[in-house]
Amino acid sequence: MREYFRNTWLGIYTVLVGMKITFKHLFTPAVTIQYPEVKLKLPERERNRLYVNMDDCIGCDQCSRACPVNCIEIETVKSIPGEDLGVTSNGKKKALWVTKFNIDFAKCCYCQLCVFPCPTECIYMTDVFEFSEYNRNDLIYKFATLTEEEAKEKRINFEKFTAEKEAQKTAAAAKLKEDQKTAS
Repeated sequence: MREYFRNTWLGIYTVLVGMKITFKHLFTPAVTIQYPEVKLKLPERERNRLYVNMDDCIGCDQCSRACPVNCIEIETVKSIPGEDLGVTSNGKKKALWVTKFNIDFAKCCYCQLCVFPCPTECIYMTDVFEFSEYNRNDLIYKFATLTEEEAKEKRINFEKFTAEKEAQKTAAAAKLKEDQKTAS
């Protein structure tokens, strides 16, 4: 009989301990926020979506090489003499047309390793973290400012320039050979 009362008291005691915690939290204000309308302040060093300022990009490909998951895809074309590509915001002269600069955020691990090697600081992490998509292909962001037609035109111009330069070299070599034959 003594065991019965002891077990009953132990059961009542444990319920009271649990209710003490429940009553303590029952009268404190809720900490739930209404998410879409109210957003929490993010930490100072958060890592979210990448952004590329194409006005400062020189096409050095260092961010792509630093990426551990190969989510950055860059294609460049050399400019031909006479084309002025401008300068970056820190005064570095551009020498390459950036025809393709894609970042696949479906692959990105938000490690920020691509940000640090950039010499012009054109790639950086923003505070935007809401960019879910239903289609995975919509997570490929295209930052290049040239259209497909303009990029194709730049490639063709460079190929023409290199072909002309090569033709001049062969003509100069042939003339040199001819001059050597006439001199001997």
